[in-house]
Amino acid sequence: MALERADVERIYRERYIGFRNALATVAGSREAAHDAVQEGFARALAKRRDFRGGSPEAWIWTISYRCALRANERHRAVGEPEPELVDPARDPELAAALRDLPPRRRLMVFLRYFADLDYAQISEICEVSEGTVAATLAQARAELHQRLTEGARDERQLV
Repeated sequence: MALERADVERIYRERYIGFRNALATVAGSREAAHDAVQEGFARALAKRRDFRGGSPEAWIWTISYRCALRANERHRAVGEPEPELVDPARDPELAAALRDLPPRRRLMVFLRYFADLDYAQISEICEVSEGTVAATLAQARAELHQRLTEGARDERQLV
């Protein structure tokens, strides 16, 4: 089942900003994310005949996410810091809690709450069942809740 050029272009028009903003946390900057999104959509257009079905947006996310990971590797190779999902200056506790999540949980949190993908799309990208996505996100939320509540409790005890 080939993907139509018009479908790729429509997703680009409707979701470019979301792709770029979400992938900036992976690529290391908005500029690098812009490049990763451009590369991801260009690859999707070139390979649209290889599309096997499912969610076209999830398929393009997978391609763009991999492009952003490669951009991040290039950034780290030249000594730039790993990107944060949340700006530590705005919310240091949440930034630290997210950073401490295991990579798989952090990825699924990113895809759900930063990329705004549904469970079906995340399961397709991560090649797991929707139940695994639900369980992983539940574990991540519980871990974040525990970490953030402990931090708030410790803060109250200092006062």
